[in-house]
Amino acid sequence: MQFKELGLDNRLLKNLNHYAFSKATDIQQQAIPVAIAGKDLLASSKTGSGKTLAFVLPMLHKSLKSKAFSAKDPRGLILAPTRELAKQVYGELRTMLGGLSYDAALIVGGENFNDQVKALRRYPRFIVATPGRLADHLEHRSLYLDGLETLILDEADRMLDLGFEAELRKIHKLAHHRRRQTLMFSATLDHAEVNGIASDMLDSPKRIAIGVSNQEHKDITQKFYLCDHLDHKEALLERVLQEAEYRQVIIFTATRDDTDRLTDKLNKQGLKAVALSGNLNQGQRNTIMSQFERGVYKILVTTDVASRGLDIANVTHVINFDMPKHTEEYVHRVGRTGRAGNKGDAVSLVGPKDWASFKRVETYLQQDLSFSVFDDLKGKFKGIKPKKPHFKKKSSASQQNKKAKAPQKSRKPVKRDKSFHQNVSVGDAVFIPKKKVAPKQDDE
Repeated sequence: MQFKELGLDNRLLKNLNHYAFSKATDIQQQAIPVAIAGKDLLASSKTGSGKTLAFVLPMLHKSLKSKAFSAKDPRGLILAPTRELAKQVYGELRTMLGGLSYDAALIVGGENFNDQVKALRRYPRFIVATPGRLADHLEHRSLYLDGLETLILDEADRMLDLGFEAELRKIHKLAHHRRRQTLMFSATLDHAEVNGIASDMLDSPKRIAIGVSNQEHKDITQKFYLCDHLDHKEALLERVLQEAEYRQVIIFTATRDDTDRLTDKLNKQGLKAVALSGNLNQGQRNTIMSQFERGVYKILVTTDVASRGLDIANVTHVINFDMPKHTEEYVHRVGRTGRAGNKGDAVSLVGPKDWASFKRVETYLQQDLSFSVFDDLKGKFKGIKPKKPHFKKKSSASQQNKKAKAPQKSRKPVKRDKSFHQNVSVGDAVFIPKKKVAPKQDDE
């Protein structure tokens, strides 16, 4: 389906020419008409499906076709779980605002609070924010949501996993009026907390599920390698990078320390690598991501902070140096490659500490995953066998019944030798038992 068939404003169709595609994806075909009709929406789609435009386009279309509720309050608010995802959404929003008389603001943590206050005083029509920082501005009254027309929650499951439920409910309360439209997007609709908060924040929502989050991605080739220990894992990483014909690579690790250590190691090997982790301030993170997007660095080593929101076409390989703790994160990590019809490769290194996570991923994907091997880097680790449960042996029912019915033999009294009462010598004395004296009776 072409975008022009969705009933969008011509000004938005003109801005869509900046993209290299003209056909709408499945989530866009189903979500945009529902949102344009003014209904609340609870939608799920796999990563890389184009869901950002699925909520940005109807939000802007609604603003172009109707009058604002308030002259100062924002008309649309998009919430995202991480700074990187918020920045990515903000970039697409700015592209679609080209030539329109609307302004937008990016409000995320890690940046100067007072500068954000000044930006909000210019009364932007649209705001992209992380829940924590936006809640801070609401508390300091540098922002009001009385006239909010559209509230969008992107990656709602991730926001709840990060502990933002209180902030989401606060935002909902301060922007609660009957004419507000709410669009909620989640990686899965089976998330109990997502359904719980959706029942409170959405009004009779239309539910849309495009594909399944654990569905196999046809454009991504997945490979798994078993590792004995850290040195073995690093040797496999080096070999993978040597043999892979990559343009750009993202390597995911478990900790911040691992990102720095691996980055130093890769740079010593002559590879252009840079580390990204949550302990960097927003300015540093923006600089690193800008350099990576422009191809200054070929390899980005990061934690799960970059597992969502990165949309870089040149990323041909994703490597899980450590398996993720949460199974959904595996899908989002792998989804950083193979985007927009491009082919991608995902490589996972599985050691003894990663085995439990690997088995959860295997169950989640509902696939029997096999392991690849480099002949000269074979290891001894073959996986961990599940422990067999210990059960006490129970006798069969028939045996128990026989035991119950069998008559018990009466025990005969044991004859005791009472000779020790008589003539038993104790030293030179002889023990003579005393006779009992009969009780005296009254003369009466």
